[in-house]
Amino acid sequence: MLPDFTEITAWMPDLMSGFKISLQVTFFSLLIGIPFGLVLALGVMAKGRVIRAISLFAVEVGRGAPALVLLQFIYVGLPSAGLMVGSFMAAIAALAWNTGAYTSEIIRASLLSIPSGQREAAEALGMKRLDELRFILLPQGLRVALPALLGFSILIFQSTSLCFTIALPELVSRAYEIGSITFRYFPVLLLAGLLYASISIPAALLVDFIEKRAGKFASR
Repeated sequence: MLPDFTEITAWMPDLMSGFKISLQVTFFSLLIGIPFGLVLALGVMAKGRVIRAISLFAVEVGRGAPALVLLQFIYVGLPSAGLMVGSFMAAIAALAWNTGAYTSEIIRASLLSIPSGQREAAEALGMKRLDELRFILLPQGLRVALPALLGFSILIFQSTSLCFTIALPELVSRAYEIGSITFRYFPVLLLAGLLYASISIPAALLVDFIEKRAGKFASR
């Protein structure tokens, strides 16, 4: 049942090609999604009703709809409205939206965890709202949010496996193609799983290390 060396040698170029696309989608989804999450977090905390309502709508839809539904909506639904989106861009847009919606809550909770006394001190010093955000709230809030953001990044990497449903030639799609030709689904999917694990497990260990370091720092 396990793949032999000849099969691994034959399959790896295609699997690595798909693996590269999975990493690219993850990178761009996080690159766009985390700053988008910050914007949404600030929007939800804003005093203006319109900005708060728009931000809440984006967050609730992004969190409430499964990533698979967002993928299908952007890749299949938007073309019916006259907006064509390629599978690579659709994957990034959907996962970035999903990332932004979830990380906005992580970031918002981190910002709210900062003692109110520091906000009051900033106001007493006459700091502008933007300077207070840049120099006091964000540095501390993002440090608190970092472990959770890294943990969510692992989930987004794993969620790229859903992109085979929109014809993106990522890792799972490549594995299915090989399986459909060789009928060796078990070993090729096992190899794909090991490739996912090669990123997810070290990343999870890194998150655990950062959480422990942050706990020691907080206890001082």
